Amino acid sequence: MMLIDNVARRSSIKALRLICTRTVHSGQHPSKNFSYPLLASRPAARALKPLARCYPSICRRGAKTKSTVEFDDLSLGDLPQASITAGLEKRPGKDEVPEYPTVVQQARNNMLKFGHCVVLTRVGGFYELFFDHAETYGPLMNLKVSKRKGSAVPMAGFPAHQLERFLKILVQDQNKSVAVSEEIPNDASKKVKSGELKFDRKVTRIITPGTLIDESFMDPWKNNYLLSIHVDHEALKSLGPVQDTPGTDKVPSVLNLPRTEVGLAWVDLSSGDFLTQSTDVASLPSAVARIGPREIILDSSFKDQRESRIVSMLQEDGYVITYQEPLGQKLALADWIPMLEDVIEDFDTTNFSPAEVAAGGSLLHYVNTQLQGSKARLQAPISHQPENFMSIDRNSLRALEIRTTMRDGRQEGSLLHTLRKTVTKSGTRLLIERLTEPSMSLPVINDRLDLVEEMLEYPQLQQDLVIQLRRTFDTLRLVQKFSFGRGDADDLVELSKTIFRTTDIANLVTEHSSSRNAIPLNAEATEADTRRRGCLSSLSNRFDLVSPMKLATRILEAIDEDGLSERHRLEDDEESAIIEMAQEVLGQEAGEEDLKQMPKKIRPKSNAIAPSFKSATDGREDIWIMRRSASKSLTKLHEALDHLTRQKTELESSLKKSLSAESLTLKWTPNLGHICHVKGKDVARAAAQIAKSVSSTKSTRSFHLPEWTHLGTQLDETRFRIRSEETRALGDLRAEVVQNLVKLRRNAAVLDELDVACSFAVLALEKSLVRPILNSGTTHNIVGGRHPVVEAGLGDQGRNFTSNDCAVGDDERVWLITGPNMAGKSTFLRQNALISILAQTGSFVPAEYAEIGLVDKVFSRVGSADNLYQDQSTFMVEMLETAQILKQATPRSFVIMDEVGRGTTPEDGVAVGYACLHHLHNVNQCRALFATHFHALADMTKDFESLGCYCTDVAEEPDGTFSYVHRLRKGVNRQSHALKVARVAGLPEEAIEIAARVLSQSMPTHPSKPY
Repeated sequence: MMLIDNVARRSSIKALRLICTRTVHSGQHPSKNFSYPLLASRPAARALKPLARCYPSICRRGAKTKSTVEFDDLSLGDLPQASITAGLEKRPGKDEVPEYPTVVQQARNNMLKFGHCVVLTRVGGFYELFFDHAETYGPLMNLKVSKRKGSAVPMAGFPAHQLERFLKILVQDQNKSVAVSEEIPNDASKKVKSGELKFDRKVTRIITPGTLIDESFMDPWKNNYLLSIHVDHEALKSLGPVQDTPGTDKVPSVLNLPRTEVGLAWVDLSSGDFLTQSTDVASLPSAVARIGPREIILDSSFKDQRESRIVSMLQEDGYVITYQEPLGQKLALADWIPMLEDVIEDFDTTNFSPAEVAAGGSLLHYVNTQLQGSKARLQAPISHQPENFMSIDRNSLRALEIRTTMRDGRQEGSLLHTLRKTVTKSGTRLLIERLTEPSMSLPVINDRLDLVEEMLEYPQLQQDLVIQLRRTFDTLRLVQKFSFGRGDADDLVELSKTIFRTTDIANLVTEHSSSRNAIPLNAEATEADTRRRGCLSSLSNRFDLVSPMKLATRILEAIDEDGLSERHRLEDDEESAIIEMAQEVLGQEAGEEDLKQMPKKIRPKSNAIAPSFKSATDGREDIWIMRRSASKSLTKLHEALDHLTRQKTELESSLKKSLSAESLTLKWTPNLGHICHVKGKDVARAAAQIAKSVSSTKSTRSFHLPEWTHLGTQLDETRFRIRSEETRALGDLRAEVVQNLVKLRRNAAVLDELDVACSFAVLALEKSLVRPILNSGTTHNIVGGRHPVVEAGLGDQGRNFTSNDCAVGDDERVWLITGPNMAGKSTFLRQNALISILAQTGSFVPAEYAEIGLVDKVFSRVGSADNLYQDQSTFMVEMLETAQILKQATPRSFVIMDEVGRGTTPEDGVAVGYACLHHLHNVNQCRALFATHFHALADMTKDFESLGCYCTDVAEEPDGTFSYVHRLRKGVNRQSHALKVARVAGLPEEAIEIAARVLSQSMPTHPSKPY
C-alpha cells in the first residue's frame, strides 16, 4: 500500500484511479493472461466513489499479490487519507459472486447478451463452449466435457478448422442459432484497460438455419430461404372469423381465421434472391409450403395472442420459427436500398403493398442483426403476384409428391427426382421453383416450350450446351460470397472459368440463331414457327459479357493456379496432422505434468521467436498464389526476392568454401531463427573457426552468423511484403467482382434457363413426351396420358404402364370414377393433375396428345392420415382438406378427390360424398375427377348435366385367377373386389371365407355387373 500525502500540491492531477492487476497462468494456455474485475461493491471502491471515478481490478501470479495506485485527474484540495486506507483495510475475504478468467467472463457476457444462441468462443486455435452450453451441447457434438484444474466451469472445445462440421450439427441438424465469438485484436488503449490482453472476443456473426451464406453443409440444389410473415394485429382483432360455427374455435384451420392481408418477404442470403408477396391468412399455409423456408420470422406477439393458431399450423409442418421483437420504427422502402445491389432500376416502389413493406423491413432488420455489421448486397426485390402463377396448395404439393414422397419425405420417388436432368446446381433450383409455381401466362409458357422444342430439333446444339454447362460453377452463390467479402482465390478461379464458359455458350447460341435466321421461312410456316425462331435470339440478347470478360481475364492473369493447388496440398497435409492430434490435445487438462506428456509438436515453446515477418513462410518453400505480373508492386518485390535469393546462394557457397564444409546450409527455425547448419565431418572444421554454437548434437551443429542473420531478415521482410501485396491484389479483384455483380447475376439467370430447357429436351426424348397445347379455355383433352413417376417405376421392373384418356370440361366438367381397389383410380387422378402442372411449367408431357385450358389452382384430396399433433382424426383431416377445396376452387381450377367420406359410416360417407359432388358441379363449376367406392353416388347424381361416370374393372379367368383392367371406360363398376385384394395381401383363408359369407348376405339388390 502506498500512502498519499499533500496530493493537492500537484495541480495537474485531477482524479485518482486505483488499479490492481492479477495475472493467472493457465496450464492449458500458458501464454495467455486472464484478468478478473473487482466488484464495484467492494469497500475500497465504495470509499473512493465520492472522490473520483475508479476502475478497479485485481490480479495474482501464484501466491504473490501486487497492488499499485496510479494518479490521474486528481481534483484540487486535500485528499483524506483515512478514507483510502479504511476502505482497503475492510476488504472482505470472499467476493459476493465467483470470479472467472477474462476469456470465460467474455464468453459468459456473450451468453447473457445472446441468450437464444449457442455461443462458440474462439480461444487460439480452438472454439470453446462454457458453462451449461458445454454440458448441454458437448455430448450432442460428441465432445468431451471437462473442467480445468482449480476451476468449476465446464468446458468443451474443438479445433477451429472443424467449425463447419459442428455448425452442421447445431444449425442444420438441430435447428439451433449459433453466435460465433472471434478474437478481435486490442489496440494499445484497450490493452491497458483489459490487463494487457491481446484480444477482445466479440460475436461477429449469428448463424441460424435461414441465414447460411457459404457453409459447405448447405444443400446446393435447394434455396435456403429465410421468410418473414407480417400480419396487422389490429386488423386481425377487428375482424371476426369467416364463419362462426359451433366448435370453430377448437379447429385450428386457417379457414376459420379472419381473411386479413398477410405480408410475406423471403430471401436466400446464399444467392441474393429477395422476393415479397401479399396473401391472406387462408392461403398462408400453401404460400409457405411453396416457398419452403428453412426459417420463419414472426413478431413476438404471436406467442400468446389469438392468432397463435397460425403458429401451430406452421409448427405442424416442421418449420423453424424465430420470434423477433417489434421494430420501434418500421423500415420504409428507402431503407432497403443500402442492402441492395448497386443497379436497381427494376426496383419499382409502387409494386409493394404496405404488408409486403412491413414484412420486408422485418426481414432485413433480422438479417442485419444476424450479420453483426457485415454488409449484404441482395438482388432488387421482386413482388410475387399470385395471379401470374398456378396455385398448388399445401396438401397437393404433398399428395402429388412434387418435391418429396408422402411416405418418408425423400426425394427419390418424387416428381422432381423423375424429371431432374439438370446439370447445374442453380438450374436445379430454378426447376424446383417452376414445378411449385407453374406459369399462368400463355406467352411465357409458349416461350419455354419453344426453347425445349428447339433443343429437340437440334440435338447437337443441346449436347454442346450441356457439355459447357457442366463446366460452370454456381455463379449466383459465388458472387454472393464476394458481396459479403468472403470470396477467396479459389472462388475467383471458379468464377473466371464460369465466365469463359458463359462466353462459349453465348457464342453457341448466337451462331445457331444466325444460321437459323439465314434460312428463309417457307410459305407454309405458321406463327408458332416464326416465334420459335426467335426463342434463342431473345436469350442471347440478355447476355452482358464485355465487362465480366475483362474481369475473368484479369483473374486468370493474376492468380497462379499451380501455386494455389500446392498451397491446398500443404494445407490438407497440415489438417490431417492436426486432426490426429486434436483429440489428444482436447483430452488434456494441460497441467504441469500433462504438459510434459503432450506431443513435442504441440508443446508451447517458451523460447520460440514471436510470429512476425520473420516467419512469413514458416520455413517452407515459397508458394505464391498470385502471379508475379499481377501488379507492378508484386513484380518489383519478386525481383527483389530473386536478388536476395541469389545473394543467399552466393553466401552459402562462399561459406562452404571458406569453412571447408560442404554440408553447410543456411536455414531458419522457429526456435533459433537464422542459423548456419553443418553436420558430419564438417562439424569439427566449422567449430574450429566459429567460436560459439547455438545448438548442437553428436553429429550436427548450428551457428549464428551476422551476415546470414541480416540477409535472412531481408528475405523474410520481402516475403512478408509479397504476402501483403497478394492480399491487397486479391482485395482489388474482389471489389471488381462486386462491381460486376448485376451483370454476373443476369448472365447466370440465362444459363439456368438453358439448363432447364436442355433437361426438359433430354427428358422428352427419353420418356416419349409430347408438346402440350395450352389455351385460355377450361377443358382437358388428354389422349394416352401417363403418370411420369409410376411409369418410370414400372419401367425399372420391366412392366408397361396403361395409358388413359381424359376429356374433362365443357360437357363433362366432373368425372365420377368407380372400380376395384388397386385398379389405378388414384393413379389416374394424380397423373392428370401432374400433366396440368408440367404443361404450365413449360415441359413436354407424358401423353400422345394434350390440349389443356389454363388451370389457376390445383387441389387434391388424396390419401388419408390422422394428425395427432393437432388432435385430429383421419376423418377430420379429410374434412378440413375438403372444406378448403370447396371454398377456394374457381371455374378455372382442377380438382381431384379420392374416396371422400370413407372415414365414417357408409351412410354418412355417401351423404358427404354427394354434397361434395353437388358443390363442385353446381357451385365451383370446375374441372374435377372424383373417385369413390360409394356406388350409390352414381344413381344420386344421374341428373347432373355435366357429370360423367367412368370405371376400371377386373378380368377374371376360368381358373379363378384375375387381372386388373386399368383402362377407363364409360360406366359404373359396382364391385370393388376387396376380397381379391385381401387374398393377394395374404389374409388367412379362414378370414376371407367369413368375409365372403358376410358379403353375400348383405349384397345390394341392384345388378352386380357393371353397366
